[in-house]
Amino acid sequence: QVHVVESGGGLVQTGGSLRLSCVASGRAFVSSAMGWFRQAPGQQREFVASIGWSGAMTYADSVKGRFTISRENYIATVYLEMNSLTPEDTAVYYCAMSPYASAGHSPSSYDSWGQGTQVTVSS
Repeated sequence: QVHVVESGGGLVQTGGSLRLSCVASGRAFVSSAMGWFRQAPGQQREFVASIGWSGAMTYADSVKGRFTISRENYIATVYLEMNSLTPEDTAVYYCAMSPYASAGHSPSSYDSWGQGTQVTVSS
C-alpha cells in the first residue's frame, strides 16, 4: 500500500538545474528515510542521495556539492535539487522509501520504489 511517485524530470542543458520531487503515501513519511537513485542505459542502478528521519543527508561522491536532498514532511515530499548538471547525470532517477529511520547507498535498504523520471542533460 506504499506508493512513491517521482516527478520533475526533463531535458536541460549542461550547467543547468532541475528539481525532482517525490511524494510518498501509505506509510508514516516522517519515520522513513528516503533516497534517490539513478540508472543510465546499460548501467546498474547507483545511489545518488538519501535523507534520514532526522534530516541527516548522505550523497554520492559524484554529486556532492551539486545536488541537495531535502524533505518537507508536512506534504510527505522529498526533493532532489540538481545543479551544475552534466551529460553524465543523464539517467532515469528513482525515488525510494526505506523502512528504516536512516538508509545509505544500498538499494536493499529500501522497499518501495517509484517508477522513475527521466533526466536528460544535453551537451
